[in-house]
Amino acid sequence: MEASIEENETAFRSDISVNYTNVPIKTITSRKHFDCEVCGKILSRKGDLNKHYRVHTNEKPYSCNLCHKQFSQKGILHVHYLIHTTEKPYSCDVCNKKFSRKNNLNAHYQTHTNLKPYSCDLCHKQFSRKESLNVHYRSHTNEKPYSCNKRFYLKHHLKEHYKTHTNEKLYSCDVCHKEFSQKGSLNNHFRTHTNEKPFSCRECHKEFSRKSHLDEHYRTHTNKRPYSCNLCHKTFFQKSHLKVHYRTHTNEKPYSCDICNKEFSRKSHLNEHFRTHTNEKPYSCDVCGKAFYKKSNLNGHYHIHRNEKPYSCDMCNKEFSRKNVLNDHYRTHTNEKPYSCDVCRKEFSQNSHLIVHYRTHTNIKPYSCDVCHKQFSQKIHLNVHYRTHTNEKPYSCDVCLKEFSHRNGLNEHYRIHTKEKPYSCDICSIEFSHRSSLIEHYRTHTNEKPFSCNVCNKEFARKSSLKAHLRSHRK
Repeated sequence: MEASIEENETAFRSDISVNYTNVPIKTITSRKHFDCEVCGKILSRKGDLNKHYRVHTNEKPYSCNLCHKQFSQKGILHVHYLIHTTEKPYSCDVCNKKFSRKNNLNAHYQTHTNLKPYSCDLCHKQFSRKESLNVHYRSHTNEKPYSCNKRFYLKHHLKEHYKTHTNEKLYSCDVCHKEFSQKGSLNNHFRTHTNEKPFSCRECHKEFSRKSHLDEHYRTHTNKRPYSCNLCHKTFFQKSHLKVHYRTHTNEKPYSCDICNKEFSRKSHLNEHFRTHTNEKPYSCDVCGKAFYKKSNLNGHYHIHRNEKPYSCDMCNKEFSRKNVLNDHYRTHTNEKPYSCDVCRKEFSQNSHLIVHYRTHTNIKPYSCDVCHKQFSQKIHLNVHYRTHTNEKPYSCDVCLKEFSHRNGLNEHYRIHTKEKPYSCDICSIEFSHRSSLIEHYRTHTNEKPFSCNVCNKEFARKSSLKAHLRSHRK
């Protein structure tokens, strides 16, 4: 009986095989297919076609009953529910990391195998996931299929961008409670508390808290500058540097101070400027304790302690501890004056000189003596004035040992010993050792008398003559 059943089963399988091979080939190859009338995509099942149509209609019939987010497919809704339940049913059997989606687990496995089966046929860069390769291709084609006025390579970048409109910040730091619209931004921020730097340069072993910072740093070793200005062709390591550079062509200054309305091309410059209002100086020297608004100023200040002058003028070989001081000095050779007053059009070689000059129009005197409350437009004038209270005279003549409270006083005094007279009148050619003497002399030609007595209105060419005259009223 058992043999008979086995024979029947064998015969049945044989019949199936024979019948299968006898099916006309046309029946096998002529499977039904369904074409999308919008984009022409071919699908094998009508149900798949119906799901696909929702890409074009943006129809999302499935809604989460917890957060009301909508989805085009029921399966995607089920995966979304795992966010609320924090359920992660798929686990890596190598490192036990858990995932809410199976495809994420499969992609994760390749981090253990280091398998990158997908290669770009343009630059040969390799990827572990086909989706990553597809996204990478857009860097060659410059395709940005996701748009909200601004365009994006990736869909999740568009979603993150949307939050800048809604000001939605779902992620909060549990240390300082700062809020973020992106989880990646929160993770990066958290390292400011832990000082964790998980990304290390394989050339110099410098460590970074962000991978993007490591990528940018690595270009300093390879000298690769992938970002180029299409106006002047200057190249840059970082895209952000290119964006800032463009503003030198457009003169765009999108950042403005809400106290004095001064505008800046960089946000970092605005932040530094803001400290001039708050008097915040977060960078301090660990040698002498002097504090600075900018970190670059602190770095330059350290050269003073080390007696370093790494910047030298290629015209006169004078050396400087800071590059910006060298740049200012260089204009004494070129006579370049790029900074001009918008009130009187007077030009200056240094921006700091323009700022000080501008106070002659506004009469602003931001520096005040805490002893006598006299006010000054320049800090150096306040420092010199303090010495009238302390009687400090830090500058001494190495010929006669006479002391002075101001360096300029010492320089002018030296000319007594050297008989140098660098200032000459362009009318009568008489020479003077002091510029102030030349100015007073010049009034003998112009008959200008800028000093007047407030008692009798008599006018004088020299301030000293006015002071002597005022004594006649006090008698």
